[in-house]
Parts: sequence; structure tokens; C-alpha cells
Amino acid sequence: MGEVRIGGLDARAIAARLGLAGCELHDRVASTMDLAHDAAGRGAPAGTLILADAQDGGRGRGGKRWTSPPGKGLWMTLIERPASPRGLDVLSLRLGLLVAEALDDLAGDRVRLKWPNDLCLRGGKLAGILVEARWRDQRVEWVAIGLGLNIVAPGDVEHAAGLSTGTDRLAALMRIVPATRAAAAAEGPLTPDEMSRYATRDISIRRQVVQPVVGVAAGIGATGALMVDTKAGPVACRSGSLVFAEGSSC
Repeated sequence: MGEVRIGGLDARAIAARLGLAGCELHDRVASTMDLAHDAAGRGAPAGTLILADAQDGGRGRGGKRWTSPPGKGLWMTLIERPASPRGLDVLSLRLGLLVAEALDDLAGDRVRLKWPNDLCLRGGKLAGILVEARWRDQRVEWVAIGLGLNIVAPGDVEHAAGLSTGTDRLAALMRIVPATRAAAAAEGPLTPDEMSRYATRDISIRRQVVQPVVGVAAGIGATGALMVDTKAGPVACRSGSLVFAEGSSC
């Protein structure tokens, strides 16, 4: 872990500031998600945060990989151990909603949401979320919640966005972690209030989509499905990626 710090704080100070069980702060790793699974398998308690200044093999949905430049964002995975699996089906959406709301004042604009796991800002991707659960005997043993957030938009990535100029990584972290923990603690499907708040940030509503099915996006359901109006009628999509007909990413 060396002398890596975020906003002048080392790993122990970050854990204390956020009320976490523990924190690891690394210089450069392949993937914080992989480190989190390793730590959880060795018994790391809920509320253990794995942070890296840079990643060489960050993981996304569908096995996608990317590099995360040093000092330009927050590359993190949080370990949680939910008492019940109720809520896991909508956890990515709930996370996106609460994190977006927490980041508005650092973004200089309203943070928008793209099903199932992207945060968008001014037409570019601001952050991505990845949730992976590990089970034992039909019981969820732990959940690893990965989040990659651009503080500064990478110049070599098309359609990327960053927070307002001068935003401190620690300020973003102080907002993200409580929002993440609150989402992880919630159970059950999305509530009517959550669905209403999500709808005000949903970039897909009434847009033509070509994946996961061809049609017009019509919002999300309480169980996390993307609703699409197709020529054959309404379809609830529970997996896949959302691709717009015009080819834009956000």
C-alpha cells in the first residue's frame, strides 16, 4: 500500500472517516474487484473497502476490461455481507440512483442513469457499476460492489465525462461510500418513490433502442427490468446491454 493517499488520507484514516470496517489503498492493481473477492474469501467483514490509484485490468459487465489512469478517478470495490438476497436483483439500479443523487453537487449538472449500470453526464459516461455475489448453500455469502468513477474525463476515451474541474477525489469518495452502503442495505424491489426518482434521471425513456430488443424504451420495472415497447407488444428485458439506435453511448 506504500504511501498512497487520497485527499491526504491514508487507508486507516479513510476507514475511520467513513466508519468502515477496513480499507486497503493500493498504488496499482489489476482489479479491485479481484482483490475484494480474495479478501472476502479470507473473511474480510462487511464494510471493507478496496481502493486503487490505478488499475490495469478493471472489470465490467460481459467480461469487458479497461485501464484506469492514476489520480484521475476513484477505482473501488466495497464488500458487503447482506443478511438476505432480497434486493440483489435491483442492486445495480438502486446503487446508480443513490450514487447519482450523491454526486449532483460535484458534477455541475444532473447525473443521469442508463440501464443497467452506467452513470452519465452531459452525454458522456461518468461511472460504471459492477455487482458480483458469491453464494454458499443457497445463501449469499458476500457481495462485491465495484465502481469506477471519472473525476477527470480521460482524453483518450470517446464519450467520457468527468466531475466539475477541481473536484477532490476525497470529496467524491465521502459521498459515494455512504450512498453505496445505503443501497446495499436496502431489501426488496424498487419502491414507487425510487422508480419515480429513477425516471427523472433515465436517459433512455422514449428513445429508439436496438438492444437488448428493438423498440422504444419505456422505463424500468420494480424488479429492475428494462421495459421496451416493441411491435409485438411490451417486453421486459432482464439482461443484456442497452444500445441506442443512433449509436450514442449515453
